[in-house]
Amino acid sequence: MKYQLLVFDWDGTLMDSAGRIVASLTQAFLDIGAEPPAVERCRDVIGLGLEEAMLKLWPDSNAHHRSLLADRYRYHYLGANETPTPLFPGTAAMVEALHDTGYLMAVATGKSRRGLDAALAESSLGQWFHATRCADETFSKPHPQMLLELMDELGVGAEACLMIGDTEYDLQMATNAGVDAVAVSCGAHEAHRLLALQPLACLQGVDALSDWLARHQRS
Repeated sequence: MKYQLLVFDWDGTLMDSAGRIVASLTQAFLDIGAEPPAVERCRDVIGLGLEEAMLKLWPDSNAHHRSLLADRYRYHYLGANETPTPLFPGTAAMVEALHDTGYLMAVATGKSRRGLDAALAESSLGQWFHATRCADETFSKPHPQMLLELMDELGVGAEACLMIGDTEYDLQMATNAGVDAVAVSCGAHEAHRLLALQPLACLQGVDALSDWLARHQRS
């Protein structure tokens, strides 16, 4: 098979969490007395590490204000905000089936380690992944370091790795790491933005990945 390692983004790819992210960002700005960004701008930073997201949303802020903002965001996203964050339909069965088929499975996410561990436990998907990387452990997307570390840990070359994600940052990270990518248009960035970066495919949802792999897994 051409691909041995499948690396998934989390938010907007496996989990429908944009609503909670946007609501938590909005409330975090309000908590510190700042004007919250428009919903579209909040959705645009999904996938970045928290520090990078805050800087993009509030470029004129100082480090102290961004730290306060990040603390309030974590407070809301990890506890106070109750907006549901379900897996996308078919995700759990797909992840388990791909694991059982023999793929190495990994996650590369803009979440913090605390946030991803909570999501893995809540979704019961943690048992199917061989390795994970978070934005507070290495460089944020679109820097290639997450993918490079995952490939090194699992002993897979770039030619045998496939990145699956819903944002430009995922696709740019894959390009920067020399890795093929498949986009999904169910998340934060619209299909036309994803297609501009020329992924191998742009699927409507991650549940279509198994069929795509079955058709494209020969070198």
